[in-house]
Amino acid sequence: MTDRIAAVYDDFGRRWAHGTSPLYEEWATGIAADAGILSLLDALPGAPQQPNRIFAAARWAGSPLDGYAQWRKWLAANWDRVVEIAAARTTQTNEPARCATLLPQLAAIPGPVALLEVGTAAGLCLLPDRYAYEYTSPRGIHRLGDAPVVLPCRIDDAAAVPARLPDVAWRCGIDLAPIDPADANAVDWLATLIWPGPDHDGRVARLRAAAAIAAVDPPPVVRADLLDALPEVAASAPRDATLVIFHSAVLLYLDDDQRRRFVETVAAVRAAHGGDVVWLSNETRGTLPEIDAQLPDDIDTDHRFVQTIDGMPVALAGQHGATYETRPFRAR
Repeated sequence: MTDRIAAVYDDFGRRWAHGTSPLYEEWATGIAADAGILSLLDALPGAPQQPNRIFAAARWAGSPLDGYAQWRKWLAANWDRVVEIAAARTTQTNEPARCATLLPQLAAIPGPVALLEVGTAAGLCLLPDRYAYEYTSPRGIHRLGDAPVVLPCRIDDAAAVPARLPDVAWRCGIDLAPIDPADANAVDWLATLIWPGPDHDGRVARLRAAAAIAAVDPPPVVRADLLDALPEVAASAPRDATLVIFHSAVLLYLDDDQRRRFVETVAAVRAAHGGDVVWLSNETRGTLPEIDAQLPDDIDTDHRFVQTIDGMPVALAGQHGATYETRPFRAR
């Protein structure tokens, strides 16, 4: 079991944190080679073993942002407190800038939309019409909307830049542990989940600004398991709007059987809804084999989601909304 945990931490450090969070890369690869810490992790149930949860729990408990050798001493001395926090908290990334990579698809849907997000946390990605955007394309800078939160995004095709904000007629989320955007402590935890490093510093301020917008008029979020609640919540959406079921970095927390059940549930909702339904997905490569089979062999998906519409890849979307690339799929 420690070999499996070591592989998870090594992959987190070398694949995900590399080039974007040097400190987390050092912590993760350090743990991957540390038999003592791996044995401590092995005693935990699955979810609290996650690198991001352990690292955020350590920072919540007051850990220094030191190199691995020094940080490891602190971690060993404060292990019980870190485990207590990791067991009580969940890993939730609620990055509002992901709306910049959702908007090209949402804006292309004619008429009003009904947004249903699974794994919604504080609901910040349910508010694409309440933010402003700045797209940098080969033809220059394109600005859209007027709001205190401006989401920047580099886009590789000027034709893919959205021309309007979506007309949102209805919105709702589903989450096992919904977050109240007006709860300062809860928002502080979301901010702690953001990795340290220059590539991420701006995300903290953006998160807090978006949470302030959401707190004024928060979107409804149903506390439930997405596999159980999706049909009922979808049935409550208005039939005169296109229902968009969407998610970002959610399915990676499900096992293979649960992922298959989710795909089948979405198909059942689409068959039963009686109106237009779009399934918009931002997930990592390796999540669904039928999606991976459609990808070009030489495509680089590091730090990117594969964005799909109704199960067909259409773009690569930056993990945290900063990039949107359609070039790999234009010639298909």
